[in-house]
Amino acid sequence: MRVKRIVANIGTKEIAAAKTFYQDVLGLDVLMDHGWIATYGSQDMMTIQLSFASEGGGGTSVPDLSIEVDDIETVLKDMKGAGFRIEYGPVDEPWGVRRFFVRDPYGKLVNILAHLSHD
Repeated sequence: MRVKRIVANIGTKEIAAAKTFYQDVLGLDVLMDHGWIATYGSQDMMTIQLSFASEGGGGTSVPDLSIEVDDIETVLKDMKGAGFRIEYGPVDEPWGVRRFFVRDPYGKLVNILAHLSHD
């Protein structure tokens, strides 16, 4: 298993306010916009991403971090084996990811996800 990317998530009701700072001034692209979440980053370097969200999707709380992995089932098993309580999921979301939420040792809510393959 390997981590593919880590995205910081900033909880806000003013998602559109990020546009001037992150897109207009810093030149980041809008990589995703679902209304309740907008992700800014670089099309050339997908490891550069920052999300602004009013919710975590599906009515959940905004997680502090989102970590994309290549083998979510192994991470889920290992998190449970290490004694971490799963707070949400695992669930296949309608926007094309399988994910679960867990708290890290510092109490931060972490969204662990993998994109669903379209075989």
